[in-house]
Amino acid sequence: MSTPTVREQFLVISALGANPMELTNVLCRASHENRCAVVTSRLTRHGECSALVLEVTGSWDALARLEAGLPALAKKHAFSVNVVRSAALETRPQALPYVAYVSSAYRSDIINELCQFFTDHNVELENLTCDTYQAPQTGGTMLNATFTVTLPAGVQISWLRDQFLDFADALNLDALIEPWRPQNPM
Repeated sequence: MSTPTVREQFLVISALGANPMELTNVLCRASHENRCAVVTSRLTRHGECSALVLEVTGSWDALARLEAGLPALAKKHAFSVNVVRSAALETRPQALPYVAYVSSAYRSDIINELCQFFTDHNVELENLTCDTYQAPQTGGTMLNATFTVTLPAGVQISWLRDQFLDFADALNLDALIEPWRPQNPM
């Protein structure tokens, strides 16, 4: 009988601070010094604030040491931090990754309307980026959003695409949904 594998454990660390380089450097160094490895990271700037999310893995005691030391680091370097224990995402071999692009004149309800559409169709959200900008020709506020989603197994893709485009037309959105493609194919 074989020994069962140890369930991989993760910390998901979210931090907010004014200096993106210091924030990233401090948290990545702390992870390394506590014998943990950064699995994924995302850093974005929002006005004067930067948001960093790290997924870190390691042995249970290494994760515990890192977790225990984060409040002192946050205080010393003037950032806020939140930590959650997590497990690896279950594999979904039959799920299909897609990307939906949306552009429109800005309205405050667009993102929640799009999220509701995907929820109503059992589509999982993997990643969302959204930016607003001033249109150079008109000065109006515009919205660009990119949703990376996972379609459930067995969904009729042409039907969902038609539903999405009809939905976008009803909201006067310029939209496109297409299969996700890796940025750097090997």
